Amino acid sequence: MKLISVIVPVYNLEQYIVETIQSVLAQTYKHFELIVIDDGSTDKTPEICEEFQEPKLKLIRQRNKGANAARNAGVRAAKGDYIAFLDGDDLWFPEKLAKHIEHLEQSPEVGISYSQSAFIDEAGNPMGLYQMPKLTDITVRDVLCRNPISNGSCAVLRQEVFEGIKFQDDLYGTAEDFYWDERLQGSQDLDCWFRIALKTDWKMEGIPEILTLYRVNSHGLSANLLKKQESWEQVMEKTREYAPDEVAQWENPARAYHLRYLARRAVTLRDGMTALKLCRQAIATHPQMVLEEPKRTGVTLVAATILSVLPTPIYQQLEDLGMKVGGWFQKRQIFQYKT
Repeated sequence: MKLISVIVPVYNLEQYIVETIQSVLAQTYKHFELIVIDDGSTDKTPEICEEFQEPKLKLIRQRNKGANAARNAGVRAAKGDYIAFLDGDDLWFPEKLAKHIEHLEQSPEVGISYSQSAFIDEAGNPMGLYQMPKLTDITVRDVLCRNPISNGSCAVLRQEVFEGIKFQDDLYGTAEDFYWDERLQGSQDLDCWFRIALKTDWKMEGIPEILTLYRVNSHGLSANLLKKQESWEQVMEKTREYAPDEVAQWENPARAYHLRYLARRAVTLRDGMTALKLCRQAIATHPQMVLEEPKRTGVTLVAATILSVLPTPIYQQLEDLGMKVGGWFQKRQIFQYKT
């Protein structure tokens, strides 16, 4: 039976970490190790983890260096044939690991198996919305433009994938293996997925099932959207160094889709003028996106426009209605997947 290393990076998540750990311990696939990396928490997170009388759980404490450093520490400590990541405020359904093991065992060419996700709010209540990324026939364009993996808590990877992208650095004075680039100041997940897609032959493929609960935390929504765009540009510049042809081909559409993503985040932050500006920039950068994804692009533009002109209470009512309609269509699509 293959061993899975489950890596949970945490920082000041005392209100969520118990439920997150319990969702791992409740897995129907039992042959796993649980590595919790406490990244210098100043609350009771590490003490709460230590209260678990669970031999599968290993707590590693380090000074605060960021989520990427925690993930790297987890991979270095991992002994598993497969490695899964779960953010300290997200949750898994009990059959999560079993489904991915089955998928990977049956698909030897697949290096990353990921799932669909359902959104929950800060209190853990379902929001009726889902992340439903493209699942099959993933191309370099898909990875650069759309991030099919969608969030860091839904993927399970073969250990060999990390062997294919590791590099050495002496960032802290001693040469170590790195997998996530800790010198980057954001968008590090994208950098990791880009390197896997461009530097290895492993395929990415998703499971048409909702196996992850992704928490929408208002504190996690950065208000500084400019920094998010700057970090994305930094990742693209790095990618250009080792894959200049692919970046030259897909840079404009990739930038446009990222600007549209930021526009949607601005809508979430109720910043209509910024959302409208970002949406216009996205369309100007790659006008074809209106034809490639008319629904998503149109909804983003309409939401930004309405938010910029209507009072917030009226917009809230329209948004609630839109979310209900969107959730209904997503549920219908999920049912079609299953049948």
